[in-house]
Amino acid sequence: MKKHFSIHLLVTLLLSLNVFAQRKTIQIAFLADVHFQDLYGDFSDNAFRGVENPKTKKKTLLRTMDSQLRSTRIFNENYFAFLAALDDIAKRGIKIVALPGDYTDDGQAYNLRGLKRILDEYQKKYGMRFFITTGNHDPVSPFLKDGGKSDFLGEHGSPINIFSNKDLVKDKDQDTFITRDLAMSGYLEIINELKEFGFSPSEKDLFWETPFSHRSYKNYSFKKALKSSEYSNRMYEVSPGFSVPDLSYVVEPVKGIWLLAIDGNTYLLKNSNENPTDPDNSHGASVGYNNVLSNKKHLIDWMKKISKQAETNHKVLIAFTHYPMLDYNDGASEDIKNLLGKNKWQLERVPNDQVAQVFSDAGLKLHFAGHMHINDTGIKKFENGKTLVNIQVPSLAAYLPGYKILTVNSPADFEVETVPINDVPHFDELFPLYQKEFDTLKSQNTKDIWNIDILKTKNYHDFTLFHLKELVRLRFVPSDWPKYFIKKASKLSGEDLLNLSIDSANSNKINAAKFKTWNFEDALLNLYQLQSADELAKKDIPESRLLQFKILHENFEKLNTEDEFLNQLKTFFRVLSKLSSGDPTDHFEIDFKKGMILKLK
Repeated sequence: MKKHFSIHLLVTLLLSLNVFAQRKTIQIAFLADVHFQDLYGDFSDNAFRGVENPKTKKKTLLRTMDSQLRSTRIFNENYFAFLAALDDIAKRGIKIVALPGDYTDDGQAYNLRGLKRILDEYQKKYGMRFFITTGNHDPVSPFLKDGGKSDFLGEHGSPINIFSNKDLVKDKDQDTFITRDLAMSGYLEIINELKEFGFSPSEKDLFWETPFSHRSYKNYSFKKALKSSEYSNRMYEVSPGFSVPDLSYVVEPVKGIWLLAIDGNTYLLKNSNENPTDPDNSHGASVGYNNVLSNKKHLIDWMKKISKQAETNHKVLIAFTHYPMLDYNDGASEDIKNLLGKNKWQLERVPNDQVAQVFSDAGLKLHFAGHMHINDTGIKKFENGKTLVNIQVPSLAAYLPGYKILTVNSPADFEVETVPINDVPHFDELFPLYQKEFDTLKSQNTKDIWNIDILKTKNYHDFTLFHLKELVRLRFVPSDWPKYFIKKASKLSGEDLLNLSIDSANSNKINAAKFKTWNFEDALLNLYQLQSADELAKKDIPESRLLQFKILHENFEKLNTEDEFLNQLKTFFRVLSKLSSGDPTDHFEIDFKKGMILKLK
């Protein structure tokens, strides 16, 4: 009996070593929230091709600078950033690329075609393989839905309408173009256009399955997998009479690696008495995993099955989806709620604690996500000894633009590196068109006009930082922050803040003059930088100021006061401190045996 047991252990060890040796150099790139919009695309039913760029003489379908400086994502320059990221991945020789959702900006047909064209090109030229999953911008609704935008840029520097249905046009004074290619694709249109990028199996795959396949790994058949990938075979009932697809799948693109692509979209009916297939009769999916627990239980059961099969067959299971599984605010969510209110700062998107527990119990250990356009690492240990790591992949359409590289060293040892996309060829190609837009707005005496200095930026990194700065000014401050607090705080210098944070007995112990170089508005921007880019933001903030923030945080924490404004400042610097001291996000190792994340140089 002992002899047989020893042989069994030896065989298991040899199998593990063999699999480890084969996947030792496997690397996977994660590109989240590309929000691809085809600047040089065309419409299938309308001859309009956009405005001519005087710099390139190309017709260009772009959105206004005003619209993208009020949005959490860039609409135009990320086109060039996407190509720069793919080129960088190609130079590194990485062959597997995962896209955790929002690969388009609302899934319009012309954007889907443009994305497919680019992915096809890189697959053929570099031998890459792309695996995608859905985000809340692709699809916006489970079914094809009329849509469009009123902020495309026209020939004379003013916005124009491009819609799929003329009835959606509100501003009749603007030039208007109608094309079905501006309708927002549903699941059916997306799977038909992009099926070869993971949504359907390839003969190259060693294994491929959906939550509805009901087959074991050892009985895998490409022919049967192809049948199970069909749209009609991937439906589930959200509520009585309301069925939508679930495009989740697991794939083994190379021996020993299982990529679990989770469709985290959950669409809930607005009115059960109305047509369930009406695209306007379902809520959006931006809340994420909080709704999955209650309305997509089949997905959780499937994950339990997949994780057990992965363990039995010595596979490394790597999950990715659009939505985070852990709190991504470095423990500051409650403080943010106390400072701003429960419905601010997108707090409704923070997953509750039960999400992590459920998916950890289902067997997940390593998960990559997007959605929030931030760079973050979260780790949670459970009483049963399990550990779940959630890695937030930054967006290419926001500060700080970049992507992640995962290197599998062993089944329990992973290395993660964040690659910033700082220098992007042609990032300034559209600047002449923005200049025309600015001149038009200025001639119309427009209020809250965007800052023309963004057109002086020298690289894409600085461009996205300027975008964030304008976004804070034009959107975040007016929408999220108490007016009376901002009005009072904005008048304060760093020195004023220091004086407010200490009592007279300690006022001589710190050199207040060193705090004069910045003010509260600088600190507010730094707060958003740290929330967006985590430790990578520290390269853009003076080290001396970061040390001064630490002093202010410590001082305010010691301050015992009933003054509401001072307590708000106390909470502000507490949030800033937490956002600047989270787990490593730049270059780190994950050791699941020890349940630790270790920073690497």
